[in-house]
Amino acid sequence: MYHDYMKSFRENMEDFLAAGLIKDIEVGLGPAGEMRYPSYPEAQGWAFPGIGEFQCYDKYLQEDFKEAAAEVGHPEWEMPGADAGEYNDKPESTNFFKTNGTYLTEEGKFFLKWYSSKLIVHADQVLDKANLVFLGCKVKIAAKVAGIHWWYFHPSHAAELTSGYYNLTDRDGYRPIARMLSRHYAILNFTCAEMRNSEQPEEAKSGPEELVQQVLSAGWREGILVACENALRRYDKYAYNQILKNARPNGVNKCGPPELRIFGMTFLRLSNELLKEDNFSLFKIFVKKMHADLNYLPNSDKYFAPIEQMERSKAEIPIEELLEATKPEEPYPFDSETDMPVDAGGSSLFF
Repeated sequence: MYHDYMKSFRENMEDFLAAGLIKDIEVGLGPAGEMRYPSYPEAQGWAFPGIGEFQCYDKYLQEDFKEAAAEVGHPEWEMPGADAGEYNDKPESTNFFKTNGTYLTEEGKFFLKWYSSKLIVHADQVLDKANLVFLGCKVKIAAKVAGIHWWYFHPSHAAELTSGYYNLTDRDGYRPIARMLSRHYAILNFTCAEMRNSEQPEEAKSGPEELVQQVLSAGWREGILVACENALRRYDKYAYNQILKNARPNGVNKCGPPELRIFGMTFLRLSNELLKEDNFSLFKIFVKKMHADLNYLPNSDKYFAPIEQMERSKAEIPIEELLEATKPEEPYPFDSETDMPVDAGGSSLFF
């Protein structure tokens, strides 16, 4: 089904692809196009900052888990049940996610490894199909990883775990994803680039700034292109300056290209509110700053990462080799603020 849908897209968009008007194709890998489990559905009553629920209780996944547990000599192991809580619980109200909870036991660790690995394998398989469909096109494929920033500063990282990101202080849950993406020459697109810790409610123990830093660093360390987008509609200088900081975390290099920089930015979103005079004037300044105050360059071959014809994906990387990347490393240092800030009091720029 995935293959047929993407094949139809290529056939119907062939003229645009051939003309180079489509630069990258984001492949949907889960809800909202994100590579995650649907662990926090608002339609079913979830509300921020609920921890969400594991999504693995259909008969097929239950059978798969039992087989996996039996293979390691523990047929008695079970998936988390009521002890993992419900959509709107907090970590400390559950036995599984509370401090020193079940997630730290051998049974809990096995489940979380199995649960997160299933997500990685799923994404790997879908991206392999996408690579086959768009092989030879002058285009990149991209995968979006969700910015599950709430409970980042709780020991269990509960909301990340239910979403499929097995990320803890002593375990990097994002670098294995980046390593998987590297075999497909895929872009890692990450959300919540506009968020600051100070804007989040204290009770949510959110860490969007550290999360963005961790995930972008994971991508760069695996040698892949990274991109980002804002999670919420924002049209203010504080959001723009945060995006600019993450786009070039060590600022503009006047002696050459920045060592660390994003490949692209998706702005959410075009709306009547954005087009209001004050908002649009500030947005134009932001775009200019994203280009380091340089003028528009129409020749895309001179861009930071020119798009080339898509190559066939490299050989499949065994899951255990992917999981070797879970060993944590300190993220790359980010400057405390951007060196090219948007100033809401400045004059409007038109270009």
